[in-house]
Amino acid sequence: MAFPNLFLYINPITTLFSCHLQFQSFSYQSKFSSLKQQPTTMAMAFKMTTTGMWVTDDCKNSFMEMKWKKVHRYIVFKIDEKSRRVTVDKVGGPGESYDDLTASLPIDDCRYAVFDFDFVTVDNCRKSKLFFIAWSPAASRIRAKMLYATSKDGLRRVLDGISYEVQATDPTEMGIDVIKHKAN
Repeated sequence: MAFPNLFLYINPITTLFSCHLQFQSFSYQSKFSSLKQQPTTMAMAFKMTTTGMWVTDDCKNSFMEMKWKKVHRYIVFKIDEKSRRVTVDKVGGPGESYDDLTASLPIDDCRYAVFDFDFVTVDNCRKSKLFFIAWSPAASRIRAKMLYATSKDGLRRVLDGISYEVQATDPTEMGIDVIKHKAN
C-alpha cells in the first residue's frame, strides 16, 4: 500500500493554506474482495487564524536591549490598526519604577507591556524576571479588546524569554503585590 503525498502551499498575499493530497494507486487484497483505487487528487483551502499583525524590528530590538543589556525597565507596545503593526509606544529607562509603567498605560485603550522585575530571593540571591502584561481596561473599545486578545500569542512568540504573564482589566489586577507574588 502506498502512502499519500502531501503538498502544502502557503500564499502570502491571500493568507490561505492550500493543502493538496494526492493518493497514488494502490492495491488492497483481502480474502473476500479485491479493490483497486484510481489516483485521486483533493484540494482544500483554509484561512489562517492569525490576525495578520506584523511585529516591527523596533519591538524586537528594544526587547533584546531590555533582556540582555538592561537598558530599559519596561516597554509598552501598541497596535497601529491602520498599518496592522505592533509598535513601541513608550520605553522606560533603567531608573524608572513599576509605578511609572502603570501610569503610562492609558485608561481607555488596550496595550501590551513587558516589565523587568528585579528582586532578592529568600536565599539572598538577586534575580530578574520578565513579566508580560496584557492591559485591556473595561473602558476600551470592544474591537480593540478583540484585536489585542487575538494578537497576544503572536507577540509572545517573538518576545522569547518572558517568565510570567499577567492579564489585567483593572489596575488592582496588576499591582506590585501581584507581581511579587508571581515572582516568588
